[in-house]
Amino acid sequence: MSEVAVAFITGVLGPVILILVKYLVGRLSKKKDMVTDACEVSSSVVSKLDEIKEEHGADRVWIAQFHNGGHFYPTGKSIAKFSVFYETVGAGTSSIQANLQSIPVNLFSKSINCLLKDEAICIPDFKEETVATHGLKYFAEENGTKSQYLFAIKSIDGKFIGFISLDYTKKKTKILESDIVDLEISAGTLGGVLMNHLTR
Repeated sequence: MSEVAVAFITGVLGPVILILVKYLVGRLSKKKDMVTDACEVSSSVVSKLDEIKEEHGADRVWIAQFHNGGHFYPTGKSIAKFSVFYETVGAGTSSIQANLQSIPVNLFSKSINCLLKDEAICIPDFKEETVATHGLKYFAEENGTKSQYLFAIKSIDGKFIGFISLDYTKKKTKILESDIVDLEISAGTLGGVLMNHLTR
C-alpha cells in the first residue's frame, strides 16, 4: 500500500468513519426503550385521569382503546375489539379493567355508534326511564354505576381511536354543560398523547 493511500485512510477516512459511527450510536441511543416509553405514557395518562376524577368528583375514570383482536375464519379479516388500557378508581369503587379486555366492538355497537356520531354520551341516571342508555344499562348495573359520561377520543385526523368514561357509583350525578365542554377538550388532549405514543 502506498504512503499516500495510508495517509488518506488515516487522515481522512478514519475521522469520517469515526464521526459516522458516533452519529449512528447517538441516534440509536436516543430511541427510547419500548417498556420505558410505555411506562412514561401510562404515568402521564393515569395522572390526567386522576386529575379528571378529582376535578369532576367521579368514582372511576377509564380509557378504552380499539385494537385488532384476531382474525375471522376463513377470510382473515381483522376483528375490531376494544380493551380498557388505563383506569383510576376512588376508595370503595371496584375496578372494571380486568373485565373489559378484548371485547368485540359489535357487543357495544349501539353506544359506540353513538360516540362515533355525537362524540359524547351523557347518562345522569340509569334508573330514569326517559334517558337513553344506548345499550349500557345492563353493564352499568353489573358494575354499580349510577351515572356515566363517555367521550370519544379521536386522532388529529379524526380517526376514532377510543373513549374515556367517567363513572359515578356512589350517587347519581348530573354534570354541568361547561364540565362536558371541559371533558371534550380533555378527551382531545388524551387523543394527542395516545396517538403520539402509537406512532413513535
